[in-house]
Amino acid sequence: MPQTPGLPVRRAALRLLDAVFRRGETLEQAEGAALGEMRKAPDRALAKAIAGETLRWLTDLDALIDSATKQNLPDDAKARMVLRLMLAQAWRLDTPPHAVIATGLPLLAGGPRRLAHGVFSALVKEGAAGLSAVPTLPEAVRARWGEERAAAIAPGLAFPPELDLALKDASQTQSRAVAMGGITLAPGHIRLPRGAAVESLADFKAGDWWVQDLAASLPARLLGAGEGRSALDLCAAPGGKTMQLAAAGWKVTALDMSKRRLDLLKDNLKRTGLKASPVRANALQWEPKHRFDAILIDAPCTATGTCRRHPDVLHRIGPRQIAEMVELQRALVARAAEWLNPGGVLVYAVCSLEAEEGEEQAAWIDASLGLTPQPIMADELPAGLAPTPEGWLRTHPGMLADQGGLDGFFVARWVRV
Repeated sequence: MPQTPGLPVRRAALRLLDAVFRRGETLEQAEGAALGEMRKAPDRALAKAIAGETLRWLTDLDALIDSATKQNLPDDAKARMVLRLMLAQAWRLDTPPHAVIATGLPLLAGGPRRLAHGVFSALVKEGAAGLSAVPTLPEAVRARWGEERAAAIAPGLAFPPELDLALKDASQTQSRAVAMGGITLAPGHIRLPRGAAVESLADFKAGDWWVQDLAASLPARLLGAGEGRSALDLCAAPGGKTMQLAAAGWKVTALDMSKRRLDLLKDNLKRTGLKASPVRANALQWEPKHRFDAILIDAPCTATGTCRRHPDVLHRIGPRQIAEMVELQRALVARAAEWLNPGGVLVYAVCSLEAEEGEEQAAWIDASLGLTPQPIMADELPAGLAPTPEGWLRTHPGMLADQGGLDGFFVARWVRV
């Protein structure tokens, strides 16, 4: 019997969701097994989009499902999971209801198809309100971040982010922004509409730019011009910060323990023609041959600040994962602080929205490591962003909303006197 067109894509999306909820994997980690049989790039992209939008709007989808049935569907029930992805397609990806039904109900072979059909039809019938303009964050997330802060962040999660590029030559910012049909929010930055095919953009092969979220570019910017001085980029791969530092004139040692990610860094250096010294090692065991004038630690973290591009973090991360990251971050910073030359600058950054990984870590560094805080100044930041009263930087996806937002980061800076 011939298979319904589009059904393999929905099966793959269901496998992605299953990996997130049952095994705690990221969508990226789950792609290999979930999408392994799919060869066409558009099919793979659609499966990821269905899973991503389901996760982005999960709390709202569940509330609507519960409003349309008296049956108590457990969170991990297959009927609920299928309904989630069916509704996400109808309301977020504009898939026609008949196509959603044709490719969704077969996923419940031997299961409650009639229930799923009835709930879906009731919710998408003409005149149904559907989803609101802003997603509701999970209850556990709102409890961690506080309702006021969660409400400020939530509007930035309604859509996947646009495409940010970092330029090798910041002097070309305005001319390239015009030529590429984008906008710029800082020197060396261009923002293009989401969905742009990266490798088909002008000068990709020439290596004149690389993909890097605006917020992710801020930590390296805070080290300024290198003028031939030495810098260590700790946890460097896949290389965005290393390339920034090299382009700014630093002599960069790029340390990472992942061979796969370090290979990506080497590929990026080759494409851009920038120079750095990649080192594969565990930073907790590595011994440098010399001290450094600057150290940038974009530390391993829960990555909750990337929730607009990786909505799975909203549903995978909890107190256990946060505590594990805090312990690792402190070990890395304490070790790296010993490698600074007198007058050397250390920048600590995490793409996390958790206070334990950001503000609380900065306070611990202030109190524990003998470094002198070097406050971040307003004129070092893009328009619309400002340092905290402590001289730190905190961004989140709800900021710069009119310009398309940015990832959530915490950044702080110290000097060894």
